[in-house]
Amino acid sequence: MVALVIAEHDNGSLKGATHHTVTAALQCGGEVHVLVAGANCGAAAEAAAQIAGVAKVLVADAPHFADGLAENVAEQILSIAASYSHILAPATAYGKNILPRVAAKLDVAQISEITKVESPDTFERPIYAGNAIATVQSGDPVKVITVRGTAFDAAATGGSAAVEQIAAVGDMGKSAFVGRELAKSDRPELTAAKIIVSGGRGIGSAENFKLLEPLADKLGAAMGASRAAVDAGFVPNDWQVGQTGKIVAPTLYIAVGISGAIQHLAGMKDSKTIVAINKDPEAPIFSVADYGLVGDLFEVVPQLVKELG
Repeated sequence: MVALVIAEHDNGSLKGATHHTVTAALQCGGEVHVLVAGANCGAAAEAAAQIAGVAKVLVADAPHFADGLAENVAEQILSIAASYSHILAPATAYGKNILPRVAAKLDVAQISEITKVESPDTFERPIYAGNAIATVQSGDPVKVITVRGTAFDAAATGGSAAVEQIAAVGDMGKSAFVGRELAKSDRPELTAAKIIVSGGRGIGSAENFKLLEPLADKLGAAMGASRAAVDAGFVPNDWQVGQTGKIVAPTLYIAVGISGAIQHLAGMKDSKTIVAINKDPEAPIFSVADYGLVGDLFEVVPQLVKELG
């Protein structure tokens, strides 16, 4: 058995999700190879070669891979798929855009957002917004899998895998890169942050969300929000944590004014330590919290900031 991990990268460096995906691939048994498809992506390939446990890095370098267009990357994967028993990618927007195309072309069922590897053909994945865990056994000759990174530790560095250039497939010509709008922030990126301060509808307004900024500043934290806060227009969409937002598992998650709807809990309940601040003692968020504080957030948060000095 040989597993192929599709690296998510920006041509210069790997995204952290790739390290988590390598861990899942290693648990499938056998060798692990990593595919880096990009343009002038030598630095990303070298980073992949340093991941512990990786036996080989395959590099497909061509201009039409520069922006990770799904049609082109999927075709590159298909060109080498016959050599692999497992094909894995992070369950990010990148991986979710590419692997369904691969699975469809291979005529196999994709196994999505796995959280545990039971054996080379059996995996666990959450269903019903995380309220149940399905154990899925696949009889397909190739297992096409997306990996929920928060469920696996990041693979360590210190490896020295061989780097091999492979022939790049041609541009499929089915899509073209138009542009990218990036949200710029001095705070850590939400899915990679070790500490997150999130606000919910209980904050009341976009102006009131500024109440959380000093707390996030003191802790060096990223800021997040529930879907209710995003839908109300308090904060941008890319702050949303939950089943339809970003899945996070930081060391510390502070939920302020968040009731704890099932969709939100699905996105953050794997956090190592959860602190909830809410005036409603019956709020569902307290069912997953390690520490709960019942009180008015407009009084509690400033006091907390003061205590942090």
